[in-house]
Amino acid sequence: MMNHFGLQTLLLCVTTCFCIYHTKESCVFPVTFLNVSKNSTLQRLLVEWDVSDSARESEQEMVFEIQVSQTEEKNVVWMEYYNTTLSKLNKPLFWSWDSELPLECASHSVRIRSKVAEVWSPWSSWETVLGLDTSDDDKPLIFPEDKVVQEGSNFTFCCIGGKNQKVETIIIDTRYPVSTPKRTIVRTINKVSLGAAGGQAIACTFAGSGYKNYTGTLLHVGRLPDEPKNIFCETRDMKTAKCTWKSGNNIYISGRYLAEYKLFDWFSQKTLCFEIQASRSKEWCVCSWDIHQQMTYNFTLTAENKLGKKSVNFSFDVAHRVYPFRPSDLWEEYVSASKVKLYWTMEPRDKAIDLICQIENNHPDGKVEWHNSSAVRSNTYANIMISGLQPYTIHKFRIRCGAAKHFWKWSEWSKNLTITTKEAAPSGKLDLWRDITPVVGGRNVTLFWKQLPGFQANGRNISYEITWENLEEATEPEHISISAPHNSTRICIGYHSYRISITAKNHINSSSPSEIIISGGTGNDAEEKINATDKEERVEGTDHRIWIHWQPKDTFDGYIVDWCNFPNSQPCDLQWKRSGFNTSGVLINAVAFVPGVRYHFRVFGSVANKASLLEKKIGYSKELPPSDPDVKIIGLIPYSVSLAWDSYRTDETQPGFIKGYNIYVKSLQGCNLKGSTKYMAPDGLVWCKYTIKNPEEKRFTVEHLVPSTAYQLAVKAVTGGGETPITQTVNINALDDLNMTYLPLVLGIIPFVLITAICFWKHKWLKDCCCQIPSPDAKVLSFDGFKVASETELKVSDCIPDVVTLESKSEAKKLNLWSQRTMQEERKTAVTDSSWLSLVPNEDRDFTCSSSDSEAGIWHLKNPVYLSSAAYDSLPYQNLHMLHTSEPQPLPLLYQPQHDIEIMNKDTVMPRREAMIGDTSLIYISQMEASCSGTRLNYLYCSTEPGECLGYNPSSDLVTSISDGDLEQYSPTFTSTTGTLLLD
Repeated sequence: MMNHFGLQTLLLCVTTCFCIYHTKESCVFPVTFLNVSKNSTLQRLLVEWDVSDSARESEQEMVFEIQVSQTEEKNVVWMEYYNTTLSKLNKPLFWSWDSELPLECASHSVRIRSKVAEVWSPWSSWETVLGLDTSDDDKPLIFPEDKVVQEGSNFTFCCIGGKNQKVETIIIDTRYPVSTPKRTIVRTINKVSLGAAGGQAIACTFAGSGYKNYTGTLLHVGRLPDEPKNIFCETRDMKTAKCTWKSGNNIYISGRYLAEYKLFDWFSQKTLCFEIQASRSKEWCVCSWDIHQQMTYNFTLTAENKLGKKSVNFSFDVAHRVYPFRPSDLWEEYVSASKVKLYWTMEPRDKAIDLICQIENNHPDGKVEWHNSSAVRSNTYANIMISGLQPYTIHKFRIRCGAAKHFWKWSEWSKNLTITTKEAAPSGKLDLWRDITPVVGGRNVTLFWKQLPGFQANGRNISYEITWENLEEATEPEHISISAPHNSTRICIGYHSYRISITAKNHINSSSPSEIIISGGTGNDAEEKINATDKEERVEGTDHRIWIHWQPKDTFDGYIVDWCNFPNSQPCDLQWKRSGFNTSGVLINAVAFVPGVRYHFRVFGSVANKASLLEKKIGYSKELPPSDPDVKIIGLIPYSVSLAWDSYRTDETQPGFIKGYNIYVKSLQGCNLKGSTKYMAPDGLVWCKYTIKNPEEKRFTVEHLVPSTAYQLAVKAVTGGGETPITQTVNINALDDLNMTYLPLVLGIIPFVLITAICFWKHKWLKDCCCQIPSPDAKVLSFDGFKVASETELKVSDCIPDVVTLESKSEAKKLNLWSQRTMQEERKTAVTDSSWLSLVPNEDRDFTCSSSDSEAGIWHLKNPVYLSSAAYDSLPYQNLHMLHTSEPQPLPLLYQPQHDIEIMNKDTVMPRREAMIGDTSLIYISQMEASCSGTRLNYLYCSTEPGECLGYNPSSDLVTSISDGDLEQYSPTFTSTTGTLLLD
């Protein structure tokens, strides 16, 4: 029975034949056979189809359109045109398609149609390959399994649940719930990245009954294999060969997915090595084979993994790649003190190879030498001669060899062989130098020596033989021997010229001598004098190096510079350095140089082993900041302060050359001092800065200070290394300007002092001019209204006495001299000056001294006549007692009497019978100059009975009794009446 597809094909054939018969043109040729299968390993659909025999016989060019669909809905996921020319050979047509989606995840269907002359045939029926999503299996599945994909590509996978299961979540590093659970879920990861070498886990969980509710797989992301690199091939014995190469990058995929290598030779058409798998722990791959008779090869080396392959081509000539075996069993044979022959055992496999060997010679000082020489071979060993060795020296040898012809590379080193060469006489010369010190009767010469480059002791028990001889007198040379390791000694020579030589000696022989000549001189050695000046020139250094320069001269064949490594110690470790005749400087590079230490250098010119001092230098390898001066304040006045640091040293005790000083001043008012510059300290504080450029100027005055202001001062010494930070300061307070404070007072006192001095100097003249007492004939005492006959009568009320002593209160009231206050109140308020004494009657009617006037009822009144007219008009008579208080009132007195009644002391008190005082009225007696004796009576005391008065002169301490008739001498116009009056 014919099936449906066969019937359809038959109808198409009939139609085709009809078309050909009637139209004579080409007609369509439908597909007569279609078969679809799959390759699960490659995830590939395999399509096979055919057309009718008549179509083949036409041998026409045909185009086939192929469509691929997924799922039952037949969604077309791929379409492709396949071009071919039909052949009469009965062969079907084939086409394949690689699916990104695993073929197990869904059913795939294929259909085809053909086109001839722009006419399409009908579509064939869909041929379907079923996926596992339609199976009745209860086991959940995930596809693909253990997939290897290339970095950056897209990866599609699916999860298929069991018959009664649906996908619930997908796990790719993180759990992702499924929004619409289905039996089959497809997901795609775009541009996958490199992950762990073992692969990245992907899993799915399922809901529902089944075999299990989860499943998973591994995703391997990698790269194409690297091209093999560092390929080299070699032989060690001309019998076998091997090639070695670097496997490249294999860190992202492992196990069965690692690259495999294949070595193919095109000359022999043989694969020498295959399936050589790289290792994650080994970077290199090796392929070995037997050479036989073939000496040249043309290779292709291929690396291949699951993602692809790469190849490289190269050639190999066995004779050009010989790598000998390591020499073994070394021993020596001595030829001389500088020659030795080394032997070693030959490998049997090395006998066919001509060798060149390299000998490594390690000296005890770390120096390494290499010697290359051809090996002399015998049946069982080889040897090589080594010359130019250092006598009596420990040598450590080892040997390696290579092919003498077409050298490829050295063999491994042999084991070390240690030997000691034989002794010989010292070679080379010593470098001899000296330091001369004048002493009484000669000179002490300290000799120093060191080995010149190339000097070798060449033996044991080294000693130094020193000889010196007088060049001006025929005397026997003197000689001493110094054993090693000493390198200095001291000898004493006279004032003549001497030749000094030194040699090194061992038990074999001596070295060549080294000589110096010391010129003759006095106690002050002539050759130690500098031709120009004795001043030491300063030089600068940097980091253990100091450049010493000098003025070269044509007369010298060389120069020597010497110095002490430790100038502050004894011995100072004298060092020296020689320079050629055409040089003008040398760099002294000494590890012993210490920053902050001053070094002294001497430059000598040398000719015929005779040295002359040319220049002296001083310098530091590096200058450091100096110590702070000890600052003292030597002057502090308003507006300025003077500082001094006289004891500060500027010599070599300092860690640098003192260039000057910086003075820093700071106050709360900032930097506003005239003549200063602002300086910002590292701590941010602003100081006023003054600079002194002379290191010997150790005093400075800071001016323009503000009175009553606190200042901080610091003095810093400066060297080439700078200065130390400001940590210690001197604090001061600027003084007040006393001139301005006391200027008004001084301006007021000066005139007063001048006036007082003038008055004191001219007091007699001033008294005579201003205080002249009038004579009896003066008009000042002429009162016409009071004249009686030839006499002038003067009433007491019309005159103003100097001092009035009242012994009667009633008389005081009559004169209206006292106020309305009672006499008791006057006694309470009056303060009696203790220097005013009164005559007071006592019980015995004698006079005594008392400081109390109230007891005797005596009052003292100064004479207002000597006051100015204004003061006289305003004088309060009622308060005259205030004139005798302890603090006198400031009255404008023109004259103050020199004496009060201090005349009454115990020695001058008169008895009662000589001086009788009555309690009567007051009588005024004017003071006048004495007309006879020339004695001036300053005071008069008269009783109420006429005819008796007392006169007193304090300058002569004289009390005079004056009769009534004698009163005419003192006051011709005065007529005595009753009363008592005491005048000053």
